[in-house]
Amino acid sequence: MDKIAQLQQIFDESNKIVFFTGAGVSTESGIPDFRSVDGLYNQKYKYPPERIISHSFFKSDVEEFYRFYKDRMVYPEAKPNAAHLKMAEFEKAGKSLGVVTQNIDGLHTVAGSRNVYEVHGTINKNYCMKCRRFYSLQDIMAKPGVPHCDECGGIIKPDVVLYEEGLDDNTVMGAIRAISQADCLVITGTSLVVYPAAGFVNYFGGKHLVIINLSATSSDSQADLVIYGKVGEVLSQIKVNA
Repeated sequence: MDKIAQLQQIFDESNKIVFFTGAGVSTESGIPDFRSVDGLYNQKYKYPPERIISHSFFKSDVEEFYRFYKDRMVYPEAKPNAAHLKMAEFEKAGKSLGVVTQNIDGLHTVAGSRNVYEVHGTINKNYCMKCRRFYSLQDIMAKPGVPHCDECGGIIKPDVVLYEEGLDDNTVMGAIRAISQADCLVITGTSLVVYPAAGFVNYFGGKHLVIINLSATSSDSQADLVIYGKVGEVLSQIKVNA
């Protein structure tokens, strides 16, 4: 049996699937990942990207932060690809408990997934640091330079988790609960090196662990099935059978 047929069989006999996704899921939508040859960590800037997207850098040089953020972290024209759409299809059919994602692009929600645990936040929610007024991504992109609140003039911060910041407790608990209840966990598009999110997979005790990724991960040896390839191309070959 080839690997696509094995994957189809696993999906067919699973009813509580959880997808754990990383940046590699969105590369087929034109959003670069972080650690590949063309990824953000290999771009040349005045400061290393991991320093720019830290809490301390945001506080000390918010202008440079937003220059990098708008240029390299936000892709408002990006659309969901086959992977996002197939995951949403599984949920709609009652086969999936949802998606736990390290991505901040919001494409799982745009694709139609409702149970999405965005452990690193999302670019689509932004808040004034003084009065907590909400702003959309469109609001932020329309404001030149550092966006300020229309009401109080405070600086607006994206609702994304920067380095040195903790994860949202409710999101973490929801993600862990979903993974612990799953009978099939599909890890895809992630190198599994960003903690604490990568540690969530340790809560899985279900029947099938599947990994779909371009390169090897630390969990490959524990998986029932490992497929090296683009997740959109892989999942587009799968039928959702309720």
